[in-house]
Amino acid sequence: MECRQPFILSIDTATPCSAVALTCGTRKEGRVIASLSLTGTVTHSRRLLTAIDYIMKKAEVDWPSIAGIGVSLGPGSFTGLRIGMATAKGLAAAAGKVLLGVSTLDSLAAKCVTSRLICTVLDARKKEVYVAFYRCNAEGLSQRISDMTVVAPEKLVAAVSEPLFMVGDGAMVYGELFRNLLGEKVIFAPSQLHEPSASSLGMLAGEMLEAGEQLDLAEAVPVYIRSSDAELNLLQKNAQLHDKNLAGR
Repeated sequence: MECRQPFILSIDTATPCSAVALTCGTRKEGRVIASLSLTGTVTHSRRLLTAIDYIMKKAEVDWPSIAGIGVSLGPGSFTGLRIGMATAKGLAAAAGKVLLGVSTLDSLAAKCVTSRLICTVLDARKKEVYVAFYRCNAEGLSQRISDMTVVAPEKLVAAVSEPLFMVGDGAMVYGELFRNLLGEKVIFAPSQLHEPSASSLGMLAGEMLEAGEQLDLAEAVPVYIRSSDAELNLLQKNAQLHDKNLAGR
């Protein structure tokens, strides 16, 4: 498969959807060579390597042709992000490729072209959503204008002061709430855009490759935004132990 730019192999496992893609170039000048998305009850670890092998063979792209591995940094499913990162780091180390990390929320916004404020929302469980805001520049390319955070849907609504274009699975989970509270202020992206896209991630990774913004293989970790249940439990136990020690003095 001919392509003037280097190939990027991208992996997104931030949600129940396992997505892999082969792209070349950037959002401004790039191509999607192959992409595959699978959603279901099978874990990422059981299908990810098979999916990668499948698209590389079908696209007739070999490892020497790949310049970098793009991976979703999160936020998203803690387990899914760990599987994706471990796989990407293993492949990058074994094949001698650079590792390129892209926010899940950034790749969602990159699929949208609108004059409205873009709001990416991913279901964070526990009645919360991961959120970030974006605007499209003169070329129609999304640019993040806020920090990524996790909030209750009601708090997100309270912070809205202008018309929104909302995208992400959080828009499906809390769609009725957003419609009731925001009314005509909110427009939802088409259903097919709510899942993270490895193709979109790959184009953003291509921009990072051009800019030399690669991750350190030894230091790269997912961006969780909030602590996992295990971490919270550990913090709680440490706090209780600290209280007992103080009481025993």
